[in-house]
Amino acid sequence: MTNSAEANQAETALQTPPAPAVPSPCINVCRINPETQWCDGCLRTIDEIRAWSQSDDDAKRAILAQTDLRHASLMDKRRVNAP
Repeated sequence: MTNSAEANQAETALQTPPAPAVPSPCINVCRINPETQWCDGCLRTIDEIRAWSQSDDDAKRAILAQTDLRHASLMDKRRVNAP
């Protein structure tokens, strides 16, 4: 690689912002539902809540994918039970 190509690559790396950290889904409604074993606020399990701070972003995204599925499941149940 030439010095010019290396300089361009280094400049591009400096201009590319890092990916934002995955934010916690916690909304400070910390109450575990005895039926589902999910937090009523964020829909995570106790194990997921406990692991969150030590998880990398890929693991956090996997947890969020699970909470999305749980949310969809709850919405489906509400539609079925609606008058």
